[in-house]
Amino acid sequence: MKNQLFIILLVVFTIGLNAQNSPENDTITRYANIGYDANGNEVSFMPDTPILQQIAGAPKAFYSYFWELGDGNYSFEKTPKHVYKKKGDYEVTLWATNNYDTGKPPATRPKKVAINSITTQVDDVASMTDDFTLKRNREPMIDEEMVIIVSYKNPHNYVTTGEIQLFYNERVYKADNFLAPEVRLHHNESLIPTDAFAIQETENPSNSFLASTDNNPITYTQQVQDSTKKTNLPLSLESAKEKYKASKVISFDQMQPGEERNVFLSMRTSPEMIKDTSAIIAVRGIYVPDKNYTNHTVKEMEMEIVTSHDPNKMSSNGALMNYRLVRFKKLKYKIKFQNNGEGPARTIRLETDIPEMLDMNTLQIESTYPEVPICPKKEVIFSCLDTTYQKNKATFTFKNIYLPGTEQKNVVETDSTKGFVKYTIKFAEDFHKKKTKSRTAIYFDKNEPIITNYATTRFLPGISVGVRAGYNYYPNSENAESYFISAVVSPYKPYRFYVQGEWSNSFNRFSSSSSVDEIIDPNRQPQLQRTITETETNAVNWEVPVLLRYNVNNYVGLGVGVQGNFNLSEKTSSNNSIEFYEGVTDDFLIETQTSETSTSDSFTSFRTGLIFDATVGFSRLGPSLGTRYIMNNDQDFNYWQLYAIFRF
Repeated sequence: MKNQLFIILLVVFTIGLNAQNSPENDTITRYANIGYDANGNEVSFMPDTPILQQIAGAPKAFYSYFWELGDGNYSFEKTPKHVYKKKGDYEVTLWATNNYDTGKPPATRPKKVAINSITTQVDDVASMTDDFTLKRNREPMIDEEMVIIVSYKNPHNYVTTGEIQLFYNERVYKADNFLAPEVRLHHNESLIPTDAFAIQETENPSNSFLASTDNNPITYTQQVQDSTKKTNLPLSLESAKEKYKASKVISFDQMQPGEERNVFLSMRTSPEMIKDTSAIIAVRGIYVPDKNYTNHTVKEMEMEIVTSHDPNKMSSNGALMNYRLVRFKKLKYKIKFQNNGEGPARTIRLETDIPEMLDMNTLQIESTYPEVPICPKKEVIFSCLDTTYQKNKATFTFKNIYLPGTEQKNVVETDSTKGFVKYTIKFAEDFHKKKTKSRTAIYFDKNEPIITNYATTRFLPGISVGVRAGYNYYPNSENAESYFISAVVSPYKPYRFYVQGEWSNSFNRFSSSSSVDEIIDPNRQPQLQRTITETETNAVNWEVPVLLRYNVNNYVGLGVGVQGNFNLSEKTSSNNSIEFYEGVTDDFLIETQTSETSTSDSFTSFRTGLIFDATVGFSRLGPSLGTRYIMNNDQDFNYWQLYAIFRF
C-alpha cells in the first residue's frame, strides 16, 4: 500500500513539474548572465544564457547578442574582446535575443568591470563608412525593450559642435509605438529641449580651411550630395515633425576631426502599439555635424513588428492606408531570410504571393542582400537574382551566391548570414477596398521551405459624405405631398458590408376633407344641414436612419436598418362650413356658416420603424438611384421613398 501511494505521489509531482516547466505555463523570468576575463585593460566577455525553448517546426533556435561595453563601444559578437583606453569602472550590459524560441528574451543584470591598469595600448581605427548610421539590436515586439544605436562621425578636418534630432512614434498610428526612451551618453553629450534647435548659414565648407589674401578667407565648393545629404534643414525638420509625434535632441561639442561616437537609446514598445505583425514602423534621425551650417544627413530606419524573433519574415508598409490616395502610392514589401545551416547556401529561392489587386507589371526590385544584379536571360556563372513572374506569384532566386550559415565554423557576425529582397508594386487599375495577404516560401538550396508570416495591407475606413433627396409616397394618404433632403455619412468607398448613418429633413403636407349630411326639423319643416370640414397639416419632419448596407457589386447595393423620426414643427388648419338647404335635398341653399381653427405644436408624433433599401447606379461612390420602404410602428404611416443619392 505504501509503495502504491509513493508511486501515485511521484506521478502527480512529475506531471505538475512538467506542467510548470512547459512553455505555455512558463511564468518564470529567464536570466542571461555576464562572464568576463580581464587581463589589465583587455577584457574577454562570455554570455551564460538559459536553455532555448524551440518553436515546433521552425529552424534550430539560437541566440543573437548585443553588448554595450560601458565606454560608448558595442559589439554584436557572442564573445567579444575589448580593450579599454582608460582606467575606471565600466557598466557592461548584454541583450540576448532568442530566435525561433517560444519564450521571452532573457533578462540581464548589468555588470561592473573595473579597469585598474593599462597594459595594452589601443589606436583608434575608423570603422564608419558613413558619417551617420542607425542600427538596432532586434526587431520591436509588443511590450519589450530594444536598443537603437546612433553612430555619428565628424567628417570635417576641424573640431565641430553639432546636434542630432531623433524622431519616433509615427502620427499615422493612433497609439504610440514607443514609450519615452532611456538615452545613454558617453562623450559629454547633453539632451536639450526640442525648441532650442538653432540653424545658421545655409552652406558648409568642404573639408578644409585655406589661407587667402582675398576678402573672403574661406574657400569652399559645394559637395555632390547623395540621397541622405541635405542642405534645407528647416524643410527636413518640418517634414519629420509632420510624420512623427515625438523627438529627442542630443547636442555634442568638441568633436575631433574623424572622431566616431555612439549613443544608445533603450526603446520599450508600448502595450498599445500597433498589433499588425507585418507592419513596418520607422524612426528618423537628422544629424548636423556643424550647427553653424545647415548641411545635414537624414537617415530613416525601418523596423518590422514581430510576435517572436524570427529572422525569416515578410513585411509591408501598407498596414494602414488612405484609400483615396493609394492610387498614387507604391506598396513597399521586404522579405528577410537567414541561413541557419551548418554550411553556406548557394541558391536561395523566394516564392511570394502577389495579391490579385496589385499590378504585377509595376513590380520593381529596390534593393537586395547579397547585392547582386538581375540575371540575364541566358545562363551565367556569376552571382545574380533571377526573377520570374506568374499570375499572383513572383519568384526571386539568388543564384551562385555564398551566404554563410549561423552554425558554420568561424562565422562570428550573424548579420552576414542574413539577406533580404525589397520591392515595390502599385495597385491595379480596378481594385476594391479590401484587406490583402501575402507570404513567402523560402528555399535554401534543396532544403524544405520555410514559410513566413502573412504581410497584410489594410485601409483606413475614411469618411464619405453624401446628399440624398427624393419623394415620400404615403399609400394610405390620398392627398399627401412630401419631399426630403438628407445628409449621408458612411465609410469611403466600402467593398461589401458597411454602416451608413443619415439625417433627413422632410417637408410634409397632408390634406383631407369630410362632409356630413343630417336632417333637422325646426317647426316641423324638414331641412338639410351639411357640415363640410377641410383640414391641412404642414409639418417639418426629422428622420435619423442607421443602415447596415451590402454592396452586391459596383452597381447594386442593398440595406436594412432602423430609424426614429418626429415632427420638429407641425401646424394644422381646419375650415368648417355648415350649409342649410330648404327641404331634404341640396337644391335650394338657404344659409352658409363658416369658421376657421389653427393649432401649432413641435416635437410631436415620435415614431420608430424598420427600413428596407435598394440602390442601382454607382453603389460605392458617385450617383445612384434608390427606393426604400419604411415600416413604422404606426401602421397607417408606412411609406415609400424614391430618391437619388450622390456620395463624395
